[in-house]
Amino acid sequence: MKVQHADIERKLRVDLDILLGLAQWAEKIPELAVYRPRAVVAEFQRTVRRELDFRREARNMQEFARQLDADQTVRIPKVYPEFSGRRVLTMEFLEGIKLTETARLREAGIDLTEVARRGANLYLQMIFANGYYHADPHPGNLVLMAHNVIGLLDYGMVGRIDERLQEDMAEMLLAVGSQDAEHLASVIVRVGLVPADLDRSALSVDLADFLAQYATQSLEDFDLSGALNELTEIIRRFHITLPAQLALLLKVLVTLEGTGQLLSPKFSLMEVMQPYHRKLLWQRLSPRRQGRRMRRLYWEFRHLIEVLPTGILDILEQVQSGKFDVHLDHRGLEPSVNRLVLGTLASALFLGSSMLLAASVRPLVYDISVPGMAGCLLGLFLGWRVWHAISRSMDRRR
Repeated sequence: MKVQHADIERKLRVDLDILLGLAQWAEKIPELAVYRPRAVVAEFQRTVRRELDFRREARNMQEFARQLDADQTVRIPKVYPEFSGRRVLTMEFLEGIKLTETARLREAGIDLTEVARRGANLYLQMIFANGYYHADPHPGNLVLMAHNVIGLLDYGMVGRIDERLQEDMAEMLLAVGSQDAEHLASVIVRVGLVPADLDRSALSVDLADFLAQYATQSLEDFDLSGALNELTEIIRRFHITLPAQLALLLKVLVTLEGTGQLLSPKFSLMEVMQPYHRKLLWQRLSPRRQGRRMRRLYWEFRHLIEVLPTGILDILEQVQSGKFDVHLDHRGLEPSVNRLVLGTLASALFLGSSMLLAASVRPLVYDISVPGMAGCLLGLFLGWRVWHAISRSMDRRR
């Protein structure tokens, strides 16, 4: 049974407000602004508030029990809705050993490597076959029961993968497998929210270095969590925001590999994922998937045909009435213009002051023109300011 602590909602609301304030402060620091702290905290707030409603968790458990009913190697606790509500969740107690207790598992003669593989296969089946998965696979949420049955606990956080995201994942895997950095960059740009000033060529170069680094690793030694973390860091460095579904999936895969390696240091999630890679690619090319895609395209094209005449007519009416306006948004242009003006001013000031020095314009100090020297020093200072601003902007892009 799960029961919420008294006054937990108020305490949590205060903590979240403090966290949001820290995120707003971090947003002003260029080194931290790249990670979009306010957006991260907003997503975290949404997730935590949803977890406070135990009725949602009960529905998640019932859905998992329905989907995994035929699998005898996994156990979902039974929910008792008549004794559950928003703040109370009554469910079946699962007797077993948590995967955090590795010493007890070894004493019981359990093959930890096999348990790690079976647990990983269970999650990959939920992710790639069912499209609905338990999104918190840390060792404390998994219990090994009698007859090596794996019990899953805590269903407050779940993830869903729709058909389009599965296709994008298959395309990303295809690009990684073929070492095609340009293709991988195209997929990332398509699925993510990209800034207007994205440097596509620099992104492709970084992705090519990333692919070259991991291309030589064997499946047994492949560090999937390291690769995913490095790929995420590249994406963040270019200010690209991934969809929440994909970001959650990457986090789950990293956690899943960590749980497997806790049980068996030689465990490789990449090796277990190999059959699912091929399955994803075959699903992408299957006639059934192609038929659904064509049906989706048909409805989208039909909607376009319906709204296009009206849209064109509205534009023509605005043109005829003189109300048609074109707005240009020069993003990031103002700092460049300011630097150009300041650089021109510094150059003109330095050249003019040099002429004053050459002409020995009075007043003089030790035969040196005071206004000429002052103008040269001011021109050098302004030039240094322009150089320093350009250097900082280049460092941020790197």
